[in-house]
Amino acid sequence: MSFEISTAFVQDYKNTVDFLLQQKGSKLREAVTMDTYTGKAGKAVEQIGAVTAQKKTSRHSDTPLISTPHDARWVFPEDYEWADLIDNQDKLRMIIDPTSPYAINGAMSLGRSQDDEIISAFFGTNKTGENGTTSTTFPAGNQVAVTVGAGSATGMNIAKLRAGKKILMANEVDLDSDQLFVAITAEQHDDLLGEAQAVSLDYNDKPVLVDGRITSFMGFNFINIERLDVNGSSQRRCPMWAKSGMHLGMWDDISAEVTPRADKSYATQVYVSGTFGATRLEEGKVVEVICAE
Repeated sequence: MSFEISTAFVQDYKNTVDFLLQQKGSKLREAVTMDTYTGKAGKAVEQIGAVTAQKKTSRHSDTPLISTPHDARWVFPEDYEWADLIDNQDKLRMIIDPTSPYAINGAMSLGRSQDDEIISAFFGTNKTGENGTTSTTFPAGNQVAVTVGAGSATGMNIAKLRAGKKILMANEVDLDSDQLFVAITAEQHDDLLGEAQAVSLDYNDKPVLVDGRITSFMGFNFINIERLDVNGSSQRRCPMWAKSGMHLGMWDDISAEVTPRADKSYATQVYVSGTFGATRLEEGKVVEVICAE
């Protein structure tokens, strides 16, 4: 049972529910590819490697057999759940029925869990191979150092965005058809507000700022999220990625059940659950930008 529900007891005629400051659900799931799965693991994609054609130098020569490299990327599910109880006596003391707001609050928490799975997959060890038993680590060459643009540790800047985009282009990411994203915290957003090239119309053919926020620049869509990891030096690890390079696998999307509990004096239980996991699909489509704070 929630022992803090008494704070919502009726003291006046206010009949609204305010959710305390929090990230309201997932911010990243629309910026990655998605699919549904069953079983203990899912094959997110069959990967076909590049081949090189052989020049024919003589007539009636033997047909060359050039092996096509195959691989697969796997995603594994994680189970999440949340529940709380509402006593019938609590309902009698409140103008509103808290059941629906509790369910919404629980669903928002699971949405944040989806983001945590995606964030973990950006730079974590992912599984490849015929049966998903091969560990594939994030390549150091896809990292933009914290010193880029100044020679010393700095926050987010134009030089780091350029360096990250150069890595994506060198890896032959199709910038014409693939959406590009960068996830940043409030600190990196503030860094960019101090960059003249990011906010001045002298450098851009259309306004970058929308209601005081940078939402897109240099072909990147920016997602503000405060859940990004830091490294051992407390420097923020900002992911830069192509949408086709990240994947969220859904075994069971967020669902809610509201039922009475006979073992809890018939209190109403609000239960929210979901099963999902994330993986990086291709190392070349993800870049780590290190930012000092």
